[in-house]
Amino acid sequence: MSISKILLYYQFAPLSDPKAIMLWQRDLCESLGLKGRILVSEHGINGTVGGDLDACKKYIKKTKQYPPFHSMQFKWSEGGADDFPKLSVKVRDEIVAFGAPAELKVDDHGVMGGGVHLKPEEVNELVAKRGDEVVFFDGRNAMEAEIGKFKNAVVPDVQTTHDFIAELESGKYDWMKDKPVISYCTGGIRCEILSALMKNRGFEEVYQIDGGIVRYGEKFGNKGLWEGSLYVFDKRMHMEFGGGTADEDYVQLGHCVHCGAPTNVFRNCINEDNCRKQVLICDTCWENTETQHCGRQDCAEIALKMATA
Repeated sequence: MSISKILLYYQFAPLSDPKAIMLWQRDLCESLGLKGRILVSEHGINGTVGGDLDACKKYIKKTKQYPPFHSMQFKWSEGGADDFPKLSVKVRDEIVAFGAPAELKVDDHGVMGGGVHLKPEEVNELVAKRGDEVVFFDGRNAMEAEIGKFKNAVVPDVQTTHDFIAELESGKYDWMKDKPVISYCTGGIRCEILSALMKNRGFEEVYQIDGGIVRYGEKFGNKGLWEGSLYVFDKRMHMEFGGGTADEDYVQLGHCVHCGAPTNVFRNCINEDNCRKQVLICDTCWENTETQHCGRQDCAEIALKMATA
C-alpha cells in the first residue's frame, strides 16, 4: 500500500514571468499525479498539493532546482491527492489576497519590511521576558479562531484577508502600536504580508512565527501557548496537536451555534443558493434538517421548510 502526503509551502521571490512558472508547475504536478491548489504571482508562489509520497519528494526536488525557490521550506501533513477535488494552478495579482499588490515589496530574501521572524521557542521566550505586554494578533479569518487561537489573542473582525487593511486603519488597534505584537496564521504566509502592512501603518514592534501555528504546534503540542484546534483548508477541516482532543492538556474552544455543545466541525449552511457561510454544528444538530443552518433568520426559515416538506 502506497503512502500519501500533503505538502504546504510558499516562497516570496521576484518572478519576472509568473505565467511560465504556472505552466511549468501545472505540468510538473500533472506528471506526478498531484492534486491541490497553487497560486503564482510576481511576488512568488503559494501552494498546497497532495499525492503519493515518492511523487511529493520528486516535486520538492524539481521545484527547488529553480533558483528563486531553492531555499523554499516544505511542511508535511497527513492526507493525499484525495483530499483535493482537482489540481488548480493559477496566476494572480497576489498569492494571498490582501488587496494590496502594489504595497507589497519583495526581493531575493523575501518580503521587505515585514515583522521579525521568531522560532516557536523564541515566541515563548519573548512572552516569558515581556509578559502581558506581548499581544498575539490573529492573522486569519475570525471564523478560524472559533476553534483555536493563542491564549488571550486579539482576533480582528475580518471575514477575508481583504478586510485587514480597513480593520488596521479603523483605529481599533492603535493601543497596540507601541507594544510587542506577535502576528500569527496557519503556516506563516499571511503574516509575511500582514506584518509588513502593520509596520507600514505605525505598529512599531511586530513579529511573526516561523512556520506559523503549524510549526508552533508541532514543537509544543498542547503544552504551549496555543489552545484548541487548527482550521485547515482541505476536507479534514481541522487538526489537533499533541495527543489531539484526548490529550489532557487540550483546550476545547469550539461550540455548536445551536445547542452550545463542544464541536470542532464546521458545516455549510443548508441555504446553498444565498448563503455560503460555514458554522460550527454538532453531530446531533446536524442530524436534524431544521438545524442545518447558520443561524440567520432566512436560512432558518428555509431549513424549517425543508424539514417539514
